[in-house]
Amino acid sequence: MRRVVSLFLPDLAIERLRRLERSASRQPERPVLELPVDDDPGACSVPRGGGWRPGARWAREGLPSRADVETQIAALPTHAQPPMRELGRRSEAASHPYKAVIAGHLTPKASPLDIKTNSLPPLALIGKAGRREEVVAACEGARALGIHPGMAATHARALVSDLDFRPAEPEADAALLDRLALFAVRRWSPIAAVTPSDGLWIDLAGCAHLHGGEERFCRRLIAFCRRAGFTARVAVADTAGAAHALARFGRSELTRVEPGATASAISPLPIVALRLAPSALSAAKRFGFETVADLLPVARGPLARRLGLPAITRLDQALGAVAEPITPREDAEVPIVERRLLEPIGTAEAIEQVMGDLLTDLAQVLQARGLGARALRLTGLRVDGTEQVVGVGTSRPTREVSHLLRLLKLRIERIDPGMGLEQFWLVAPHTEPLDAVDLGAVLAGETLVRDPARLVDVIAGRIGGYAVYRLAPVESHVPERAVTRSDPVEMPGSWPAWKRPIRLFSRPEPLARVMALMPDQPPRRFEWRGKTYKIVAGDGPERVHGEWWRRDAEVWAVRDYYRVEDEAGGRYWVFRRGDGFEDQTGDLSWWMHGVFG
Repeated sequence: MRRVVSLFLPDLAIERLRRLERSASRQPERPVLELPVDDDPGACSVPRGGGWRPGARWAREGLPSRADVETQIAALPTHAQPPMRELGRRSEAASHPYKAVIAGHLTPKASPLDIKTNSLPPLALIGKAGRREEVVAACEGARALGIHPGMAATHARALVSDLDFRPAEPEADAALLDRLALFAVRRWSPIAAVTPSDGLWIDLAGCAHLHGGEERFCRRLIAFCRRAGFTARVAVADTAGAAHALARFGRSELTRVEPGATASAISPLPIVALRLAPSALSAAKRFGFETVADLLPVARGPLARRLGLPAITRLDQALGAVAEPITPREDAEVPIVERRLLEPIGTAEAIEQVMGDLLTDLAQVLQARGLGARALRLTGLRVDGTEQVVGVGTSRPTREVSHLLRLLKLRIERIDPGMGLEQFWLVAPHTEPLDAVDLGAVLAGETLVRDPARLVDVIAGRIGGYAVYRLAPVESHVPERAVTRSDPVEMPGSWPAWKRPIRLFSRPEPLARVMALMPDQPPRRFEWRGKTYKIVAGDGPERVHGEWWRRDAEVWAVRDYYRVEDEAGGRYWVFRRGDGFEDQTGDLSWWMHGVFG
């Protein structure tokens, strides 16, 4: 199921400039301090002899009274008047001067006066809109003073005289978003794209578990943006349109919509969240449509006549009725080769020939970079505009054309040429450094152990990569925890000295009607899977204690394992829960855990 994350950076332009200022101020040039000759500060105004204290009577002499201050404040405009805590209310503490401004915007406890006195002046970006200049973006401090995007620049300058005006740089903002999208493709998901001017789309389908789940990934994404100095809002939904709307018009900075609940999640949002054209928004206002819920019960035909067909398409895209593909940001560093054909092809022989040509070109690119391919993705463009995509993987990095062609030939049957294929791309999304091969032992005539990587790649290409694995030991005394799957081309570690059955059950199976002499003798008779077994030989017990550091239930757990052989020659591995003395160690039930060869 498709799950799309929408990252919204509301103050991207402002915070980008603040970030540049902070990075530039980390290594300032050391100023040269030059004092005039006649610069005499005079006598110190603080009394000698340690008589200074905060709020002393002598320190208040010559200052205006509280009534004079209140009169001066009342004469100021409303937006310039400080809050009551600046007038000396003792019931509400003033914010710390060094914490009033974080990353160029106000904290909840800061005021416009704090910005004017304790931080940089409010910042607004000016851009061209036709023949006039207007405010494109404004920081929170500027918005608190009445400046908002869309306001004329002359009006903003007249309203706030010390407002810091700077020209907008949409190209720099777009470049920053492009770098962020490239970072997302390399670190988070292979499908990530820029949403125009203020955010990203990230498709988490198939890769959410790599980041600990959707919610954990989103919280880490918000923390990443906060460390970089940007304010972020994140939403997760089934469609790109719904995630885009919730990230910008949702109630919280992190919104996660459960699968299948898209319609109910976007219903209370305003219509502007659907990315409609200005003409459609004005028409919706004229007909009384305010939220998305107002559009859902209306028939598509009358709604299209009122708002236009593009508005219906946007609504269906948000609901998932119409597909909205995300064109991922291509990584320029990923090795890629391309072939355009003079005429479309459709036979297996022709496709194999194109595969060989593409692999030859890709091998040259990989050799120039000193890399080997671990994964290949072949894309064929059909005449009707659709794409056919197949992929292969390797156990070790390689750029050998014959081996890679053998793997790709196994995927030819999965390619549907349709009316013909006219263009091909071959991409190596996963590469690793590949050094030169040491041939000294081969030239000396020594016998080398053959590398099973090629055989593993061919078998995995036929039956699937998950079906080919090697068992490796794990440091654990509990049998079902002592074995794990590992890479089939890697040599496993050392196995324990005690014998284990060839076939070990993932879950032990219970035995019935067991006859055994307590406490240390193996069973003489038992029933398993509806059949009775008579035991003629046995060895044991091998006592295994529970791993108490994992959970409390294993503190007293005990298993006594026996290797037994029945009268037909079958050998089995059974165990009894408990030691036969303490009731806490087990209930003395018998279980089958494996079968010997």
